[in-house]
Amino acid sequence: MKKALITGITGQDGSYLADLLLEKGYEVHGIIRRASTFNTSRIDHLYADPHINGVRLFLHYGDLSDSVNLVKLLYDLKPDEIYHLAAQSHVRVSFDIPEYTSDVTGVGTIRILEAMRETGIKPRFYQASSSEMFGKVRAVPQVETTPFWPRSPYAVAKVFSYWATVNYRESYGLQASNGILFNHESPRRGETFVTRKVTRAVAAIKHGLQKELFLGNLESKRDWGYAPEYVEGMWRILQQDGGDDFVLATNETHTVREFVEAAFGRVNLDWNDYVKHDSRYERPAEVDLLIGNAAKAKKVLDWEPKVRFAELVRIMVDADLENLSSKGAQKHLGRLP
Repeated sequence: MKKALITGITGQDGSYLADLLLEKGYEVHGIIRRASTFNTSRIDHLYADPHINGVRLFLHYGDLSDSVNLVKLLYDLKPDEIYHLAAQSHVRVSFDIPEYTSDVTGVGTIRILEAMRETGIKPRFYQASSSEMFGKVRAVPQVETTPFWPRSPYAVAKVFSYWATVNYRESYGLQASNGILFNHESPRRGETFVTRKVTRAVAAIKHGLQKELFLGNLESKRDWGYAPEYVEGMWRILQQDGGDDFVLATNETHTVREFVEAAFGRVNLDWNDYVKHDSRYERPAEVDLLIGNAAKAKKVLDWEPKVRFAELVRIMVDADLENLSSKGAQKHLGRLP
């Protein structure tokens, strides 16, 4: 039985990856931060399955700022594969907390790579790199060899982690790989990210629970895919014989405005009646256009996205409509006694 360690297991990607690896027969270990409230809602369904609970899924307290704990975990677990997904992952927020973002998203990767080197174990290592690294893009579409021009503290930290992964691969012979993933969304996306913010607001407005939606720049163009497909790409990357770097993308780009139009259109509403601009959601430095070409991933990994833009929007809107249709959800929003 293969053993995998996932940092960020409670996030969107971590939870889908845990689903996938458990289905493939892995023993799965996840690192979670100690907090005063539970933050495991995305993986709670795994504990509801009696065939999984207490058998092949294990959670460990840890933090990317604690190198001693990371070394201890690797000594104890000796995983076959490490998927490093944890980060301060909100681009706009990274402008407000740049030092924290740099430490966790950037230096946190070095701490894990050093823990691998210190323990002497040789797991396959996956680094969650980001299309935001391309920033002020030098070529369209973006591929593995496109130069980086990061435009946020988050992207700068991700560039640091990318090159740290390459450096440890070349310097110490680690089987370390980067997945340069373009935007990938789902009903499990965090509610502060623009796509989920939109689909949740659409559902709330349709149910009469909300009147307006405030957004920033509607003209930014993004390459949006479906998260469950992208975590399969992560797994395929680590099944290769050596470390390498891959772009995962749909090779389509759409504006935030198009996403908004499609989401409101799903419930037969005119977005112009509800969406307002708020400059607080603007970034100090914007990334105007991202579109990736995943030809290498298709050739080497036999990976390509199947869920396209319109279907992605439909999946997310329908899921939020269902979530907010329950009395429990409405009560949580303060709309029911």
